[in-house]
Amino acid sequence: MTRRCLVLSASMGAGHDAVAGELARRLRAHGHEAHVHDVLTLLPAGTGPALRVFYRTAVRRLPALYTAIYRVFLASPPHGAQALGPQAHGAQALGPQAHGPQAHGPQARDAQAHGPQEPRSEALDPEAPPHPDALRSGAQAGPGRAAAARADTSPLAALAEGPLRALAARYRPDVVVSTFHLAAQITGRMRERGTLGVPSAVYVTDFAVHRGWLHPGNDLYLCVSPGAAAAARAGTGRRTAAPGPVVPPAFHAVADAPPAEPPDPRRPTVLLSAGAWGVGSDLPRTARALVRHGMRPVVLCGRDEGLRRRTARVPGAVALGWTHDLPALMASARLLVDNAAGQTAVQALAAGLPVVAYRPIPGHGADGVRHMAAEGLSTTAADLPSLLAAVSRLVPDGPARGAAAARGRALFRDDASVLLAALA
Repeated sequence: MTRRCLVLSASMGAGHDAVAGELARRLRAHGHEAHVHDVLTLLPAGTGPALRVFYRTAVRRLPALYTAIYRVFLASPPHGAQALGPQAHGAQALGPQAHGPQAHGPQARDAQAHGPQEPRSEALDPEAPPHPDALRSGAQAGPGRAAAARADTSPLAALAEGPLRALAARYRPDVVVSTFHLAAQITGRMRERGTLGVPSAVYVTDFAVHRGWLHPGNDLYLCVSPGAAAAARAGTGRRTAAPGPVVPPAFHAVADAPPAEPPDPRRPTVLLSAGAWGVGSDLPRTARALVRHGMRPVVLCGRDEGLRRRTARVPGAVALGWTHDLPALMASARLLVDNAAGQTAVQALAAGLPVVAYRPIPGHGADGVRHMAAEGLSTTAADLPSLLAAVSRLVPDGPARGAAAARGRALFRDDASVLLAALA
């Protein structure tokens, strides 16, 4: 049966929009209708652009301020800290999924890319509360459910409630899914108040699930990893699943294809990511050190033309602006140096690239890097010598590189769009 799905994203960087777009593509491929809407446009005129400018400026120019804001308003309190997974206890690899049998490899990747299938019930948390049809009438946290440590976004959520109600009346979706934390607060508030009459799901794009994502009014939480799903369940008491990251099939195709011819056989290519906004600390210096280490650094500068020009002056480095051909770049690369544990990092995992986290961006970036590494999915480098040591260990073929690639690819377990359609 065809379902109508409303996907709420936010034009804050590029990661949330990328996930929303890929979810919509998959839903349409399965025969459903999908409409993507920027939640920032539901706020009063000028509010969305102002939030975007403030966030971008704080992350790029005022990291101490952004860290303070994140810690006060979003980060989970210590007593509700997210479980950090097997690495926190000395394990060397990602442990079994807490929500059901693991399914990965070609079958799971084909499920993400191709036709409709029945949702795997074991992917959903068997200990979570049942999800009857009554959820359509507005869910509330019942007895015994965990109370969410909510972010204080109620004024913004209240301002957007009327416009979202009007959008839902116009589009008439069978399910609403949020890929941005403010959208999750809006839909959770509306479900709890009974003003949204269809189920709402949240796809959490972060490894570190901060308070902004959590609202017990939402019906289902889909997460990138088992650790993130455990945190969402603990914070909301709602049903959770860990289908894995949502990335286009072109990235999985990189790992499945024979190795591409390297641009320079004498110097392995190492990618450095600065995100869509070119956020990073002293990337030219890092690129220079990698050149001296015998690497060919390719710096992804996003839309920051100033960063691209500065990095281009480093002899032996390649500086790129915004690119739409990231799968091809990953096909010729050996490793990703990342600073945010965001969409580029999980795209690298899908492509079979090891990920090394170095000099993370403040706030959610630093938390995400920590949780991603704790689940055995990346290596953290505390300083430049540690980064170069990780590069020396993970670039050549061998057990360390093979194990890192296998752990990353095992994260992709199910097709999130199938679970969303089943909720409708």
